[in-house]
Amino acid sequence: MLHRIWLGFFVIAFASGLFQWLGNGDYQVFQRMVTALFEMAGLSVELAIGLIGLMAFWLGIVSVGEASGLINKLASLLSPLFTRLMPEVPRGHPAISSMTLNLSANILGLDNAATPLGIKAMKDLQTLNTTPDVASNAQILFLVLNTSSVTLFPVTILLYRAQMGAADPASIFIPILIATSCSTVVGLLVTAWVQRIKLWDTLIMACLLGGFVLMLAFVGWLSTLTATELQRQSSLISNLSIIGLILLFLSVAHKKKVNVYETFIEGAKQGFETAINIIPYLLAMLVAIGVFRASGALDVVMDGLRAGVSFFGWDTRWVDTMPTAFMKPLSGSGARAMMIDTMSTFGVDSFQGRLAATMQGSTETTFYVLAVYFGAVGIRHTRHALLCGLSADFAGISAAIAVAYWFYG
Repeated sequence: MLHRIWLGFFVIAFASGLFQWLGNGDYQVFQRMVTALFEMAGLSVELAIGLIGLMAFWLGIVSVGEASGLINKLASLLSPLFTRLMPEVPRGHPAISSMTLNLSANILGLDNAATPLGIKAMKDLQTLNTTPDVASNAQILFLVLNTSSVTLFPVTILLYRAQMGAADPASIFIPILIATSCSTVVGLLVTAWVQRIKLWDTLIMACLLGGFVLMLAFVGWLSTLTATELQRQSSLISNLSIIGLILLFLSVAHKKKVNVYETFIEGAKQGFETAINIIPYLLAMLVAIGVFRASGALDVVMDGLRAGVSFFGWDTRWVDTMPTAFMKPLSGSGARAMMIDTMSTFGVDSFQGRLAATMQGSTETTFYVLAVYFGAVGIRHTRHALLCGLSADFAGISAAIAVAYWFYG
């Protein structure tokens, strides 16, 4: 599907360019398209090179965290919950550790690094699947949790904001946390309803109610703050959390006699490779979107949507971020490119720029994850996986819009 979308960007852009030339007498349209192509090609490499340092550093820190044993302890802690949500997975099965590592990578904002961990988890779950070409309930629930996983540290988004000159790159931390929490809760509830999972189990209810109460208390506290104080506290909490996590991993690993420097270096090498592999995908999507926008095609789509919103008397600023929302379920690199394009067009600290970043962190790429994870184990019948995943996407995007108006409106 993604290759059709990518090709469609160029075909529609060319058709739009012909219309602008022949219909509106715009003789400069193709010059703008070529200029956008070159500019976006340069921007993609510039952004990817900047990403190398962060990905290498963060994967190095995660390697230290694994060596410290903290991630394994997290797996043990989550094991009772997973076995209740996924009754067909026995306690202590390797799939539980694999799923924990994958979800931990998503929580830490390592979306690209999480993919190989997710494939391993799906393969472990496949060993329990009695009908190998049909997705099991456990595999579907894992996929939904993966695509809607709570992101505590959206480090790549913070990096892009920093590279583009944001005054405080971490100011979108709390909005993303709230939006991605809504996505996860809705994804879990919808999947549980379809699969008839008994959520009234004591442990499950304790986790759900505990998380809900904490989030409600957190949001209640935020509602007492002024707009200026809200952004100040968001910045403080996000930056303190990131530094605190790094120090926790390093100190615990050092206490266990781990050579934290060498462990960090080995993990950082993987981060370098991961960041380099991103360049072709980022290049492809940014170039296509740049040509699409320069041709005037994107303006036509957005103007139509904006006119519909204006008809009801609503504010239309959120419409400018919808390309990111539409692309997010299909492609992470495509949505990332749309986010960058929005921040470049309207400003990284504009309402639209911040909302696009919040959308980017609110949920994952359902179609991509479904295709890659299920394809890796030969599953052809996905049952209700797509419906549940898209429900989580819709909740995350809707929450992102609402939270953005609360924080930046």
